[in-house]
Amino acid sequence: MSTDNCIIRLEKKEDRSKVENLVREAFWNVYRPGCSEHLVIHVLRDDPAFVKELDFVMEQDGRLIGQNMFMETIIEADDGRVIPVLTMGPICITPELKRRGYGKKLLDYSLEKASALGYGAVLFEGNIGFYGKSGFDYAGKFGIRYHDLPEDADASFFLCRELIPGYLDSVTGVYQTPQGYYVRDEDVEEFDKSFPPKEKLKLPGQIF
Repeated sequence: MSTDNCIIRLEKKEDRSKVENLVREAFWNVYRPGCSEHLVIHVLRDDPAFVKELDFVMEQDGRLIGQNMFMETIIEADDGRVIPVLTMGPICITPELKRRGYGKKLLDYSLEKASALGYGAVLFEGNIGFYGKSGFDYAGKFGIRYHDLPEDADASFFLCRELIPGYLDSVTGVYQTPQGYYVRDEDVEEFDKSFPPKEKLKLPGQIF
């Protein structure tokens, strides 16, 4: 894909440190003081559930400006079946280019490639205001529940998109987040020492 001097391609091994720094810049002080997403992507690349065929970067004039990646996971269906699905992210665009359409281009391209590989559905945590434009809806509408979330809790963050129409028909059950997404705060602190210093700020709207 090439539009507006951008290309989307698979991540190379030599991209990894630049991608981790990009992720750090994009998520810093967004959901918490500092961030953990740069360690998450570092850890996930070595996870057996990591889908290397869906590990993308976006370049503009030779500079990395975005990335997205996917992991295989499951829905534990109420009838005892195990339903293979994907989860996604971290996904990001460099802060100075946010809200200019780059993120949607990267997202739509990534979903197209995931569909071409035969995956049936993608479930993850995100904002319906953005991801709804690319076909996502609330996972609850598909009968899928988020693990460990009380029944009366707000699940509006939990989104789903079928890549194969009807893939989740007759499926109800619980989605399981891959364990690789859970990193310890002390490990984040240690990993962050290898990056340039940045100030952690407690800001309105943070959720952690």
